[in-house]
Amino acid sequence: MELLPGFESLLAFEENAPTFAENAAGKALHYSRFCDGLVFADDSGLVVPALGGAPGVLSARYAGPGASSAERNSKLLRELRGKSGGERAAYFVCAIGLAERGRAKAIVTGRVDGEILEAPRGDRGFGYDPVFYVSELRKGFAEVSSEEKNEYSHRGRAFRKLLAFLE
Repeated sequence: MELLPGFESLLAFEENAPTFAENAAGKALHYSRFCDGLVFADDSGLVVPALGGAPGVLSARYAGPGASSAERNSKLLRELRGKSGGERAAYFVCAIGLAERGRAKAIVTGRVDGEILEAPRGDRGFGYDPVFYVSELRKGFAEVSSEEKNEYSHRGRAFRKLLAFLE
């Protein structure tokens, strides 16, 4: 797997759809028009039902353009201040779109349920990992090995579905 040749010079796809699946499919369809073969693209993020689904498809831009992961996590923790139990429920979603020459082939998704911690924990991972706790693992995502994260994560689950489709 590699980026499309000349990717940097291609017209960028604007991710402005309301769902992860639509963004992933849109990117895959868009970029598949520039090459032969299969193209896959993903969109992923964190969903917190108590916040109306935020950060959702805006996960990377939740604290504004150019905000760091620490700033996004701080905003999330502020928004959840005073909430407990089920109000801290959250899940990560990954949608992968697969296309060839402008035609959709598949869309697969993966999800992992958890909850938002009161404060960041661990020194691994990236993004929202330091504040995301997975009860199945009894650890936060920033506390697990890469192997464990790949087994349980939304991306790992989605990619395994994509590989099964391709087989």
